Amino acid sequence: MSLYSEIVEQPGRISSLLVSQKKTVEKIAAEIQKRDVQYVFLAARGTSDNAGRYANYLLGAMNGLPLALATPSLFTYYKQPPKLKNALVIGISQSGQSPDIVSVLEEGKKQNCLTLAITNESKSPLSQSADFVLNIHAGSEKAVAATKTYTTELMSIAMLSAALSGNKKHWEDLHKVAGWMDEVLKQNEFIAQNAQRYRYMDQTIVLGRGFNYATAFEWALKLKELTYVKAEPYSSADFQHGPIAMIDDGFPILAIAPKGKVFDSMFQMLKRLRNDLSAELVVISNDKKALTLAQMPLSIPADVPEWLSPLVSILLAQLFAYHLTVAKGYNTEHPRSIRKVTETK
Repeated sequence: MSLYSEIVEQPGRISSLLVSQKKTVEKIAAEIQKRDVQYVFLAARGTSDNAGRYANYLLGAMNGLPLALATPSLFTYYKQPPKLKNALVIGISQSGQSPDIVSVLEEGKKQNCLTLAITNESKSPLSQSADFVLNIHAGSEKAVAATKTYTTELMSIAMLSAALSGNKKHWEDLHKVAGWMDEVLKQNEFIAQNAQRYRYMDQTIVLGRGFNYATAFEWALKLKELTYVKAEPYSSADFQHGPIAMIDDGFPILAIAPKGKVFDSMFQMLKRLRNDLSAELVVISNDKKALTLAQMPLSIPADVPEWLSPLVSILLAQLFAYHLTVAKGYNTEHPRSIRKVTETK
């Protein structure tokens, strides 16, 4: 098992998750609807934290549930947890081992909140502390850099959203995700060849907005973990408030800009970066105008809805990070200074 094999394994894992966990998700959604849940309180770290960013947009936009990202040190070091009345408390962790994430769910239970663990380990401490466990069924993930655990976390969140909405079209779209993933994986050779162009890149900005704000953070994280590039993620809106001053001729910008509610604002930003500031663009999109602006265009299928585009777009970002790591001569399986499971307090 290698990082590359785990990347290409993702369509199958997504299909399996949909079949194996639909009834569980529907049971969880029914319990949420029975209770007076007013908001979601979510704890996660690293890649799982980026899945939480996706949940922030998705549960808000599709289900009307505000989401607050937890600050676990309030529970561990400061011993001053906030009041969580009427919250659904969610912990996301591929290993389910991190004590600070566990502490948030334990406190949620103390305060009589409904608690949910989203994890790859159904017998982990996180699972044992939750009322409900949603097993992402990613299988064993050996590579240090998380890939399939991230997309199965995203899919678990998307399934929960669909179950809460009761919208059959949402479930129909979810069953198309694996096929869309298969389509984008066909760009592997193109990415491998073009990644060579960026082998001397040592810094970059990653832009996303809306549902793909999470994708910007996850792409940047993979670049930091694997290629040691200083990659900073921004919302395209925040980027205009100061950081854009960094950009000069040839500065590499990576962007996720699928069709949808925020596309026009992203497109205007990409035009300014390319035409006015002469930036170097790598763009993931299903809009031809946006792809035309890029020196390295990466396309997703035209019919991918915006709310599911993070599950498809991230595969292209993972392949880009993988092949750039190879181009730079680094070890894709064992990046320096980090371990597979990190336990924080």
